[in-house]
Amino acid sequence: MKIEPQHVVSLTYNLYVDQDGTENLVEKTTEEQPLTFLYGAGQMLPKFEENLSTLSTGDNFDFKLTAEDAYGIYDEEAVANLPKEMFSGTDLPQIGDVLPLQDNNGNRFRGQVVSVAEDAIIVDLNHPMAGQELHFTGNILNVRPATPEELSHGHAHGPDGHHAH
Repeated sequence: MKIEPQHVVSLTYNLYVDQDGTENLVEKTTEEQPLTFLYGAGQMLPKFEENLSTLSTGDNFDFKLTAEDAYGIYDEEAVANLPKEMFSGTDLPQIGDVLPLQDNNGNRFRGQVVSVAEDAIIVDLNHPMAGQELHFTGNILNVRPATPEELSHGHAHGPDGHHAH
């Protein structure tokens, strides 16, 4: 079956990023635990979906996304100083910790602690893969029409259309 909006796609993929001239595998799914998503619902990177738009069940894929089409260019300005008082009553975050944060509009995002100063925690708000070209290879395992429940919820409920228990 061909991939179309309002269809659920299950696929396996390997994600490679270039590190010092070598492509390193950074993420992988398997046939036992594929990536399953509602196509066209805005859950995936738009260019990721665009690259799958002509494919059908059983097809292989191999494409690259530029940083601009993936998680954006690395922004040197996207660093925040969080006052240490924010963490009173809890353990202070350590360098490398990833903190769940929320802005004034209720948007959730994550920031990685890059340093701990005397009165502040310095957090990098860039996506961990910002500034990187992503190379995806994989296989379309299954394409099926979404169920009415999945369409109303706006996401897939698993490869077979049911929530896992």
